[in-house]
Amino acid sequence: MENLLLEFQQKIIRTSLDFQRYLMKEIDWNNQLVAIKGARGSGKTTLLLQYAKQHLNLKTSLFVSLDHLFFIENTLIDLAKDFSKMGGSHLLLDEVHKYPNWSRELKLIYDDVPDLKVIFTSSSMLEIYKSESDLSRRAVSYDLKEMSFREFIVFETGLVLKSHTLEDLLENHTEISNSLLQRIKPIPLFIKYLEIGAYPYYKENSKLYHQKLINTINLIIEVDINAVDHISYDLIMKLKKLLFAIATSAPFTPNITKLSERIGASRAVLIQAIKQLERAGLVNELYRPTKGIGVLTKPEKLFLNNTNLMFALAKNNTNVGNLRETFFVNQFKNLATIHLADHGDFLINEKYTFEIGGKNKTQVQIHNVKNSYLAKDNIEIGVGNIIPIWLFGFLY
Repeated sequence: MENLLLEFQQKIIRTSLDFQRYLMKEIDWNNQLVAIKGARGSGKTTLLLQYAKQHLNLKTSLFVSLDHLFFIENTLIDLAKDFSKMGGSHLLLDEVHKYPNWSRELKLIYDDVPDLKVIFTSSSMLEIYKSESDLSRRAVSYDLKEMSFREFIVFETGLVLKSHTLEDLLENHTEISNSLLQRIKPIPLFIKYLEIGAYPYYKENSKLYHQKLINTINLIIEVDINAVDHISYDLIMKLKKLLFAIATSAPFTPNITKLSERIGASRAVLIQAIKQLERAGLVNELYRPTKGIGVLTKPEKLFLNNTNLMFALAKNNTNVGNLRETFFVNQFKNLATIHLADHGDFLINEKYTFEIGGKNKTQVQIHNVKNSYLAKDNIEIGVGNIIPIWLFGFLY
């Protein structure tokens, strides 16, 4: 354990507090067991280390990744008990999905070491409430999304910009845009964000970012999905084929028969694979609000999860219309319910209808639709029910 404590101190020294993700202020850190889920590369590890550096007593805290060699000969439950006996108060666990029997031992820690607060991160694949040892009554779970457009601007420029609720944006978008225009030029920043701004590690080397993103995608499929669902090599290859098929076509209405033939999988396997890719943070499925969604229900429309994935996987498919819709869906994911609309493009919280388009887009499709809005690209400021699409990047 001495080596673990030393490694933790070294990580803390290297951890910067200059930029912090939106979730830092939303988590109730007082809970005994906190789960932070998110796609690989979204910043979960940094979030844990920043919280420790800023808020915890480092003498009574410990951070460790669950794929550490320490666990070849030691168990998590024994580490927790020994650390608690030494006066430990907070145990920060990274990548729990890489540890066998993670849920059973977390349950034991919760029950047997009640004075120890545990905060753990995991792949977005992990279904905490369906684990073999039910943690639903114990763990409070949070999802860490990719960077919003607002966060990208903060990360890129150092400016302090606040987020807004959807209702605030809809009612006061002109005033909000006016205020922001005093400080930023949103359109060139928005263009850059669409290509490289979803994951914080773009700053390490923006020229190699898309290649690193492809490497991350491979790790998500080969390591993260496999660690949770224990899939075969054959299915791993089918998932890669499916993701590429989606990337070169999305957003689109999937033809399950043709997709099945293209990747060599049955309808049931294909639909399950789509859902695995969604849980892994790689694609988004959309349905109409009246459609029942079951295990074998095919999505009515498929999107890549964010626009950076479009540039990395299928640059030839990055036409401006696809980018706009993919961005809009991504910014609302996990913040609101989003469906396909009967009139217009999207229905948010089963109340607000949005049509997405360029600066010359008309309101024909949403004419006479109650609570309808036109989200336009390439404009700095809107009026009435016309709102700049980039402003929806300020929801978190």
